[in-house]
Amino acid sequence: MNLQESGEMYLETIFVLSKKIGNVRSLDVAEYMNFSKPSVSRAVGLLKKGEFLTTTKEGFLLLTPIGLEIAQKIYERHTIITDYLVKIGVDRDTALQDACKMEHHISEETFNAFKKQLG
Repeated sequence: MNLQESGEMYLETIFVLSKKIGNVRSLDVAEYMNFSKPSVSRAVGLLKKGEFLTTTKEGFLLLTPIGLEIAQKIYERHTIITDYLVKIGVDRDTALQDACKMEHHISEETFNAFKKQLG
């Protein structure tokens, strides 16, 4: 399954929430992303079908190894891009918003240059 930008965003959100609150449910994702419960339910179904996540019998969302790898990669990109933009003078809120858009489309070469500039 080819993962689209929205799928990457869901995986990153599940990763971030799991670091913050531990066990993550679809409702947590919906509230965090400000999406409807049916939209999240559909996305969770697609991510399960693609083997990016599983659910427990209690309804908790668990990233599979490949889902976790993708989530960590996107989260790292988000963090590095945000830090880089702040370093060059962009307001933090704007940097966070821009990083969210850029993290899915930036080339590996450009991303590595950002990392190198940050040290």
